[in-house]
Amino acid sequence: MMTKREPFVSDEQENRVLASYASFGGHSRGRLTNEAGCPTRSPFQRDRDRIVHSTAFRRLNHKTQVFIYHEGDHYRSRLTHSIEVAQIARAIARSLKLDEGLTEAIALAHDLGHPPFGHAGERALDTAMADHGGFDHNGQSLRVVTRLERKYAAFDGLNLTWETLEGLAKHNGPVLGSKGEPIGPHVGKRIPRALKAYNDIQDLELASWPSAEAQVAAIADDIAYNNHDLDDGFRAGSYPLEDLAEVPVAGGIINEVQALHPQLEASRVIYEINRRLITRMIEDVVHEATSRLEALAPASVDEIRSAGSSVVTFSQQMTDACNELRDFLFARVYRESRVLRIMEGAGLIVRELFTHYMSHPDAMPENWQKGAEGLETSERAAQVCDFIAGMTDRYAVREHDRLFDRTPELR
Repeated sequence: MMTKREPFVSDEQENRVLASYASFGGHSRGRLTNEAGCPTRSPFQRDRDRIVHSTAFRRLNHKTQVFIYHEGDHYRSRLTHSIEVAQIARAIARSLKLDEGLTEAIALAHDLGHPPFGHAGERALDTAMADHGGFDHNGQSLRVVTRLERKYAAFDGLNLTWETLEGLAKHNGPVLGSKGEPIGPHVGKRIPRALKAYNDIQDLELASWPSAEAQVAAIADDIAYNNHDLDDGFRAGSYPLEDLAEVPVAGGIINEVQALHPQLEASRVIYEINRRLITRMIEDVVHEATSRLEALAPASVDEIRSAGSSVVTFSQQMTDACNELRDFLFARVYRESRVLRIMEGAGLIVRELFTHYMSHPDAMPENWQKGAEGLETSERAAQVCDFIAGMTDRYAVREHDRLFDRTPELR
């Protein structure tokens, strides 16, 4: 049974600071397991703190963003990416008078379900799980915070508020259409296994838009990876500044910087591009969202959910600029021959681990072995999938090296 209200000391402060369409912690839909309120934190701030203290959050430090852990200490990991997303999200939320605690909680948790080796690992797990409901890292993030984290005495998972769980489930917007059909990235497919399993327990209203706070966390994710993958790609030698200058949104900034600082070294130029472009993207989102919110005039967060479209988004001009930047990243960074070669080896590691554990569940640690005992095939596959998805890059490599005669060299 869920609590309808978790009181805390800053109710009056919320009413003074937040917009009418914000998510109010004092009016949260509650938690799946009843808990007494915290006298010093809002329910959403409490969610954020539980996420930061989770084991899955710490493991993000050794999970790939774009470049494998041993390629250098200065490249982004999933952990630093998540922190950068949270910083950008807080800035947008503050400007729009939204709840920063909820925004930050969703931003910090959005990649908790990511497997090792970034999207290569996700594709490999999705292929391995094709006959058992597939794999989706957003759904897996929900599974991590509702089931796989096991440290509290009274419940499995982190027992987060409904609003935080909604934001994780709908990271890419509504999951279901008006007739209950999968939409968005799931169109033509089934709802991700992990997402469906939890939604059967607690209805997250998958056909509606999420809160404005969740929408802020999602667009902050786009801003962060577009800019920081650009930075990492340049430092890895994937492209020269002259090529980036051909992308209009970046080329304009390069011209500005070089006019002000003609002799500035390239490593500082790329940072100037990042910080100026992030600022412009944030300002664009705030301006566009403000216009949409003024037109919609929502009186509550539920009116945001039923708006029929997102209220926190880029202008069309910035959307086009982001698409050009993303095309450049795909061509020059994500699909660069060295990155593709490494990711091919990483995918092979994940697929071979899955096959081996399915045939030899006793190769997993004892607690995972016990969980797999007596399960039918699809349930056992889900157990194996959970185990692999939680691995860091280096643990996956060590496990593969332990179980196989030859492990791909990820270089």
